[in-house]
Amino acid sequence: MRVGIVGVGTIGQALAKAIDRGEVAVQLTALHSRNLAQAQAFARTLGRVPEVVDLAGVLTRCDLVIEAATQAALTAMAPDILTAGKDLMVLSVGALLDHPEWPALAACHGCRLYVPSGAIVGLDGLKGACVGRVDTVTITTRKPPQGLAGAPYVEAHGIDVYACTTETVIFEGSAREACQGFPANVNVAAALSLAGIGPDRTRIRILVAPGSTRNMHDVEVEGEFGRLTTLLLRLTHCFGGRTLTSLAALSFNIRRGFFPGAALLDNLFTHRRGVFSRKRLRTWNAKAYPV
Repeated sequence: MRVGIVGVGTIGQALAKAIDRGEVAVQLTALHSRNLAQAQAFARTLGRVPEVVDLAGVLTRCDLVIEAATQAALTAMAPDILTAGKDLMVLSVGALLDHPEWPALAACHGCRLYVPSGAIVGLDGLKGACVGRVDTVTITTRKPPQGLAGAPYVEAHGIDVYACTTETVIFEGSAREACQGFPANVNVAAALSLAGIGPDRTRIRILVAPGSTRNMHDVEVEGEFGRLTTLLLRLTHCFGGRTLTSLAALSFNIRRGFFPGAALLDNLFTHRRGVFSRKRLRTWNAKAYPV
């Protein structure tokens, strides 16, 4: 399997290094970045040097494109990638909330759209719960100041995250609103909403946690099945303040056709092994991804 990575920042480099070390059974054949010099310098540090090319070059050299850039970059390039019939793994999951047509486009061109679960666990349990009635899905995210600084919502509201001396709530709202205000910070909320009851009903609280060296994601789901909770603490000091949600995707094994820790969007948001039939998907999914 030939893989190309778009974006060679911290996340893209971590993925490329893991592939280069042989931790993933794929071949890294291409890199693409808006910073050509940076991409070329990084490529030369790898044992097997991939070509640094434009997006068209990536499409001719790869079977799977991994987006490790930004929501804006993904929005611009996803239609071209899917139209070319190339599988696409998205790490800027929030962009999917504004583009429910992408899974249908992938199906039309015989390719697939993969969404890593990222920095949370339990999406399989949430999808199972959605076979019945789910009343609420809430995620509470705590991050150190450096993990939230510079977010559009923070800038627009003049919030000085470094001035917080205790845990402080800076946002409460829907997953859709959060992904617009924090496009590089809360992709976990997007993944949660896609697996569950949708971006408008999924709620999120974002807190600044001064002095913390961890990102914390606390998920609570309630419905006719009962109550489900998960709590995940992730160290941030190894890669900076922002979570490397893509590292969950490093465990995939393309040859076996199984993506541990990843969900599949293929015309509908369904489990890779087809556990949930189309007739049993919840109404929100059926509307967002028509068959």
